[in-house]
Amino acid sequence: MASPVDDWDVHPGHFWLRGKRPENLVSYDEEIKMWNIYGYPECAEALSNTKVFSSDMMRLEPIQVDYALVDGDFGHTDPPKHRKLRGLVDHAFKPALLGRLESEVHGIIHELLDQVDGKPSFDLMKEFAAPLPLIVIADLMGVPPSDRGILRGWMDKMLQGGEELKSPEEQLEEKEQLEKELELLWEMRDYWKDMAVERRKKPRGDLVSELLDAEIDGQRLTDSQIANICNRMMVNGHLTTAMLIGNTMLCLDAYPEEGAKVRADRSLLPSAIEESLRFLSPICGVGRATNADVEIGGTTIPKDQLLIVWTGSANRDERQFQDPHTFIADRTPNNHIGLGRGVHFCIGRQLARMEAKAAVEVLLDRFPGMRPDPAAPPTFLQVIDVDGVETLPVLTG
Repeated sequence: MASPVDDWDVHPGHFWLRGKRPENLVSYDEEIKMWNIYGYPECAEALSNTKVFSSDMMRLEPIQVDYALVDGDFGHTDPPKHRKLRGLVDHAFKPALLGRLESEVHGIIHELLDQVDGKPSFDLMKEFAAPLPLIVIADLMGVPPSDRGILRGWMDKMLQGGEELKSPEEQLEEKEQLEKELELLWEMRDYWKDMAVERRKKPRGDLVSELLDAEIDGQRLTDSQIANICNRMMVNGHLTTAMLIGNTMLCLDAYPEEGAKVRADRSLLPSAIEESLRFLSPICGVGRATNADVEIGGTTIPKDQLLIVWTGSANRDERQFQDPHTFIADRTPNNHIGLGRGVHFCIGRQLARMEAKAAVEVLLDRFPGMRPDPAAPPTFLQVIDVDGVETLPVLTG
């Protein structure tokens, strides 16, 4: 059975999508001065051992960035600080808040699909899969509908460039470009900070209000920390879910027997979505920095080294998964690491899975004959650490 990458140009640098294995599962790239970890057990260890493999990479970056841009962002912190920050955010993610969203998601899905109903074709990503999580996360945060266009503009800018990793020398040479990217982060941060200030005066039932109210051992989040947390959740929550929906629909089409099984038995949808996370991992690479010399995969990585944990490659490791380069909708067990591992396990995983399941189910119900347009092949994001559909023109009948 042909894989999607045999027909379409998924990121050309991601060899694991093409059934290939690296010569070494742990290796050093002299050009970019970074280590690569490709194997499943090696990646799982790196993501789990926070004492050695740190999420605080900024201290080793060639260009120093104002720490205020990441203060409170649990994605850049290690235990024990991470544990408290994550606990405060977990506290804000109350079941009632997620329950309210779940009841609203189906309505948003149908509203978006009503706009394309009757069309012989449309772009599944641009007209449905990308707007859906943007609206959901905006509603979760308490963003007014009139500001959704602002958020959309941010996401479009965030995905410009980033096709390959840069050496320290190249990063220094492109400092002007980095400064533009940082300006965008400051703009986003200021928006959320202003919202936090407003919510302190007039709380609502949204996530920003819940973050303001969260407390552990007498500690509360500052407005600055809330702004950085919102930035993290906005980018990750939108991008991962949008790609997950598009990737899943593409896989169900590329493997028609598997797609037929899911259409006939919707109870298979959750496992099909997990298989999509494994087979075509939306976030396929995660950065880390070593706090000490460490041996991993038979190779010693020295202290104070930057590295990439290639989760997308790990999810295709034949030592962990039988027939890893085939999409199997009811694969079990399926201990993929497409949503992370250890203390940094994706905080929005329940929301992403819920949105993807609801979206795919409604798409299958409303457009049973939907298929990719053979005259307009899908395109994929050419960002170094993601594997996801960017455009997906489909025929509706």
